[in-house]
Amino acid sequence: MISVLIVDDHEIVRMGLRNYLETEADIVVVGEAGDGPAAVAEAMALMPDVILMDLIMPGMSGVEVTRTLQEQGCSSRVIVLTSAVDDAQVVEALRAGALSYLLKTSTAGQVASAIRKAAQGESVLDEKVQQSLVGQLQTKVTRELWQDLTDRELDVLRAIASGKNNQEIADALQIGVKTVKTHVSNIFIKLGVQDRTQAAIYAIRNGLA
Repeated sequence: MISVLIVDDHEIVRMGLRNYLETEADIVVVGEAGDGPAAVAEAMALMPDVILMDLIMPGMSGVEVTRTLQEQGCSSRVIVLTSAVDDAQVVEALRAGALSYLLKTSTAGQVASAIRKAAQGESVLDEKVQQSLVGQLQTKVTRELWQDLTDRELDVLRAIASGKNNQEIADALQIGVKTVKTHVSNIFIKLGVQDRTQAAIYAIRNGLA
């Protein structure tokens, strides 16, 4: 049997989840909590296999509860079950130790499936959450790529974006053409681009030129 603790500040939500989960032969609801501090207390006392965790609650947020449980050595797998996708909350919840992230638009069957997977250590992310994470990852990668450039490489990249050739860049920056070529090569490697045109487009798109 998979033991489950339901954490949500709305009693009707807890009742609905309990009523459904109790129809599942392999799942047993061992407790409920309506606020953050109660969630911590119940989780540490019951040590359920899985915790269904709302994020917005009185006392402590679901992220704070999840983080606290991790710090106190609770082995329960946390499934966030919340109303909406908030980019910051998604990242915070996963960093705090949540295994899965579902929206309350999920079907009862999807929640039960996620519970079974969580009990096996498998993560489940709602499709909208996945899209959010991909978008954040792409933004982070884009931001970090150019931040790996040195100040001089940024100068060269801006010059490339303005259409200057190597000799013109060398003259403008008062450095040798060979040095410019080295900078250009490093820029291509760090940005993952193949040529000057791609480098120029990258610079323009990221407000560097």
